[in-house]
Amino acid sequence: MELRVLRYFVAVADEGNMTRASKKLLVSQPALSRQIADLEEELGVKLFDRKPRNLQLTSAGRYLYQQAKEILTLTEKTALNLHTEKIVSGDLTIAAGETLGMCRVTQVASQLLQRYPQIQLHLLTGDYAYSERKVINGTADFGVIVGNLQLDNFNRMQLPEYDRWGVLMPADDALAQKSVIYAKDLLGRKLLRPQQAASQGYFDRWFGNFNEQIKIVGTFNLNYNASLLVKEHTALIITLEHMHSVGPDSNLAFRPLFPDQTLPVNVIWTKERMLSPVAQVFLDLLEHSLKNTKPTEFE
Repeated sequence: MELRVLRYFVAVADEGNMTRASKKLLVSQPALSRQIADLEEELGVKLFDRKPRNLQLTSAGRYLYQQAKEILTLTEKTALNLHTEKIVSGDLTIAAGETLGMCRVTQVASQLLQRYPQIQLHLLTGDYAYSERKVINGTADFGVIVGNLQLDNFNRMQLPEYDRWGVLMPADDALAQKSVIYAKDLLGRKLLRPQQAASQGYFDRWFGNFNEQIKIVGTFNLNYNASLLVKEHTALIITLEHMHSVGPDSNLAFRPLFPDQTLPVNVIWTKERMLSPVAQVFLDLLEHSLKNTKPTEFE
């Protein structure tokens, strides 16, 4: 597969129409149609279902589309980073979960952008599996990982910050009168927990004898969307501290779990590839930050 043909394929998939894609690519429609047909023949699969007015990706086409986007992103990123060593420029991509540790990471990234304005910064948000995949396939330079996870396959740097679990609730909820939340306090309440926590069995030990009695009504992966359910008094959510505004005007309150449930934060990068000049400068600044600033503390 040639990169040029992958770009053609992605353009056709994005447009859903051969004519529009050919105009976008400045390629004749017959030539573009031939390239797509040759690609299907080369791979031995059908990539599009031809409808009267549009083209729809098949299951094989959807898979190739996802992979092609990753390949093209990596190609573009590599080209941008191949500048002269005298000028630090190119892309820096960080895939991260929502975590207190991102305060330090973004402070360091801000220093980098101030020193080297030619740099383009890209922040991607996702869970552990998403960040890991981005680092492995090279479309992210670093991942920011929350949790006690197996990271032996990566280079890593543990940040001094720790994330603390708690419950987000309406400010007028009776539990907001408490300073901490025990497992028994959640009996009879509807509760959502983060998707990653559900898949990895977080809280099972903390729930203890109440594990079967606590009513988990669902999961979430975006804190903001989950907080809307809290504001509607639909459910409480288990979440990390500092993920939500809990000021006087927010109508929300956060209370930590007891006993304390905390998670380490690690910055990871691959062992398989050399860091780009941009990524190396970021890593140097991050190391300097760890030596010269205190960790962000819980309020």
